[in-house]
Amino acid sequence: MTTNQHQRETTTILSFVEKPILNWLAKTLPNFVTPDVLTFFGMIGSILTGVGYSLTTYSSYYLWLANFGLLLNWFGDSLDGTVARFRHIERPKYGFFIDHTLDSVSMVLIGIGVGLSPYARFDFVLLALVGYLLMSILVYIKTFVYNVFKISYFGFGPTEARLFIVIVNILVFYFGVGSYKIFNFDLTFIDIAAVFFAMVLFLFFIISVFQEGMELKRADEASLQMKK
Repeated sequence: MTTNQHQRETTTILSFVEKPILNWLAKTLPNFVTPDVLTFFGMIGSILTGVGYSLTTYSSYYLWLANFGLLLNWFGDSLDGTVARFRHIERPKYGFFIDHTLDSVSMVLIGIGVGLSPYARFDFVLLALVGYLLMSILVYIKTFVYNVFKISYFGFGPTEARLFIVIVNILVFYFGVGSYKIFNFDLTFIDIAAVFFAMVLFLFFIISVFQEGMELKRADEASLQMKK
């Protein structure tokens, strides 16, 4: 399989709003705003998000810097491929490699920023980050096996995740993260959410690997039988 042969499945809850906006932006952006420039914007956005979270140690107002970083990350990450397809300048192998490599780097930077903030335990955030990276690896492997690139599950994709995080940031800014005593641990709302998120991702990863593995095993065995 080559990366220019796979199909994209990116239909999510917000697609009906996001796709027209992205298409309009792709048509109106000046020519000097290339896909590489947009990828750079997306990366800068993730850096600002991580820095914003880490600086909340000094002031909760830096949550707004994190939100701005998420917006910039969405702008660059969502538009680079859209602009390439609109201008018919796709570079499938390069684009796939750079885009998804930097996506992983972005999540690591954001995760470290959240872990350095006063709102969450670093170890719990890293647990959620490991779960996310495992699911990312699964997506890329399935792209190679099935020739289908699917980054959304149950209508929830990267854009929905960013919007959810922005809403959580706003709630934290105005209402704080609380303090909950669970099993002799003093936990915040973000701590609980991180552990829950990690457990869901781990469970989904294990179930998906088992189900996909069994289906592929049956398919390969059937193929072998036909050759006999």
